[in-house]
Amino acid sequence: MYLDIQSLFFVTLMAFLFYHWWQSQKVKEIALRHTRRHCKELELQLLDDNINLRGFWLRRDDKGQLRIWRSYNFEFSSTGEERYSGRVVTLGRKVTDLHLDPHRLQ
Repeated sequence: MYLDIQSLFFVTLMAFLFYHWWQSQKVKEIALRHTRRHCKELELQLLDDNINLRGFWLRRDDKGQLRIWRSYNFEFSSTGEERYSGRVVTLGRKVTDLHLDPHRLQ
């Protein structure tokens, strides 16, 4: 079988995109698990049991390694009636920040 350079580039690009998507799903699951645990500890309800990617960028970690920085938004409730926003940030596979908007306590 003969592959020209254009076909080889296309196959490599598709493999890279699949790998990036696969790794992104793993990181999203880590962020979701962390968010669920945090909401449970604070007796909050994670609405829709979902987080949504807000953005991503390349950044360096503490060791100077280039990693993908991702920011996810989610909604939660403290009383079951109001919806509040939150944000979880990852760098590579580590959760670096979790922010909750001011909310009413039960």
